[in-house]
This record gives sequence, C-alpha cells and structure tokens, in this order.
Amino acid sequence: MTAELIRPALLGLAPVACFLGALVFLDSYKLVRFGLVLGVVASGMAVAVAAYYVNGFFLGELPVSFDAYTRYCAPLVEEALKALVIVALLRANRLGFLVDAAILGFATGTGFAMVENLFYLQLAPGASMGTWLVRGFGTAMMHGGATAIFGVIAMAMLERNRARPIAVVLGFALAVLLHSAYNHFFFSPLASTAGIALALPLLLQLVFAKSEAAVGSWLGTGFDADAQMLELIESGSFSDSPVGRYLEELKDKFQGPIVADLLCYLRLYTELALRAKGILMMRENGFDVAVDEATREKFTEMRYLEKSIGRTGILALQPMLHMSHKELWQLYMLGKR
Repeated sequence: MTAELIRPALLGLAPVACFLGALVFLDSYKLVRFGLVLGVVASGMAVAVAAYYVNGFFLGELPVSFDAYTRYCAPLVEEALKALVIVALLRANRLGFLVDAAILGFATGTGFAMVENLFYLQLAPGASMGTWLVRGFGTAMMHGGATAIFGVIAMAMLERNRARPIAVVLGFALAVLLHSAYNHFFFSPLASTAGIALALPLLLQLVFAKSEAAVGSWLGTGFDADAQMLELIESGSFSDSPVGRYLEELKDKFQGPIVADLLCYLRLYTELALRAKGILMMRENGFDVAVDEATREKFTEMRYLEKSIGRTGILALQPMLHMSHKELWQLYMLGKR
C-alpha cells in the first residue's frame, strides 16, 4: 500500500476497530471471549462480500435508480445479512446478556464496514480526507451501531419471553430504519457523521449500565438458587422434596437406569452452573480463573449423560434446570474456557 493510501485506510478502518476494542475492554465481567469477537468480525467480512454480489444482482434487476437503491433496498439487504450472524449466535446460545449482543453486533458491523471501506478505497483512491472522515467515523460506525441495536433489541425481547420472530422483526426494522436514514443524508454528511459519533457511545453506555446491573442481579439470585438445589440433592431428604417426588414420578415414563442418569445430570448441571457464576464473580473483581481438569471431566460426563437420557429426558428436566438462554449461555461460556 502506497503512502498516499495509508492515511485514508487508517481513517476508514481505525475508528470502528478502536471503538470495538473499547467495548471489549469496558466489559467488566468479560462476558465475550476475544476469540469469539475475532470470529464474528470475520463473519461480518464474509457477509460484506456476499452483500456485494447480492446488491449487484438486485441493482441490475430492479427498475430503480442507484440513489433510490442505496436509500431503500441496500439497507434491507445488508442489515438482513448482518442480522443472520446475530440470529446464528442466538440460536447457538452464545449470547447471554445485552452487552454480549452489543459487542458482537458491533463486531459484525465492524467486519462488514472494514471490507466495504477497503473496497471503496480501491474504487476511489483519490477521495478526499473529508470523505474518509465520513466513511470512518460515520458509515463504518453506522454499520456497527445498526447491528448492535438489532442484537440488543432481540435480546431484550427474548428476556421478556416474547416470541422469537417478533424480537427479530422489531430489531431488524429499527436497524434498517437507521441505515436508510443515514443513507438519505437529511443533514450534511459531516453533520450525520457527528450525530452517529456522539449518539452511539451514549446509547451503548446505557446498554452496558443496564446489562451489568442485570448480570449482578442474575448472579445473586441464580447463585442462591443453584446452591439450594445442590444442597437439596446432597441432603438425606431429597426424595421427600418436590424435585425428588417429580423424579419419582418419572419412573413410570423412563427405565430405572435412565432415572438415575437424570439425577446425575441434574447434579452435574447445577455444579457447573455454580462454577460458571463463580467465575463471573471473580472476573468482575479482576481475577481470571482457569477451568481445572476436574471441571472439564464433568463436561465430558455431562455430554455422555445427555446422550444416555436423550432429548426427552432433557425436556423432562427443564422445569428444574430453568434452561433459559442465560443458563445455556453460562455453560457454553464455562465449557469454552
């Protein structure tokens, strides 16, 4: 890369990359692994390449001008493709809290914007510094912010136990609206860029504050509930408890060895849930705790038990395990350490 291209490349790529780094650093509970962030950035890059071909196809087929396409059609295509990354993370239980969705949503947009700006650099190497200022602090940040908003709204809706399609549609509509409004340039490009650069940090600061309060509350109540469950399992009166009676009723539906495996699975799940919450508490206080070999062996045993009891057994235990997206996420977080 020649010296003449270094400054525009830095203006186009550095702001969004630095902002993403700041988001990861400000995550006091370290909910998102750095390796996952890099993987999501790579996914955003792949999505940008796909968007190039999809936009090219529709631009050639639809009877609309280039300006109309960039204002109304491109936002739909690009936000839909970026949203697929977040939907895949949600389905895989990789998101537990709003801050996860904000960071990984912005990471998706970061990858997308970096490829888009590199492509623009090839098309217009002689563009002015003002143009690159707008693309770096405005367009790139808009891509990251729009996908972050989609992820945050989807997570917020899911936490209220609303239907998944509604969560996705509402977040997607707002992301498209933001993207389209930015492409209209109702104000001057520099004014739009300034608006994005000022509003996005404030919005994400509110998301971080709300999410950290939610994490603290969940850790407190969840830790107590898990500890009580483990104490009940280890007590001599477990068979007389509601959980014990529920397992007793399952003898009519499962063979004896399977019921024993259900109890083992319940114990392991609770122990690992406690371990995951303990790690988050340590992280919040500045300690990074490694997962020991005994914990890894428990994961191996739990995977064996999952195969033994089958999907029907897992469903039967759900009333006791409280398998919401947060609980499933915490096991993923612990198992990938």
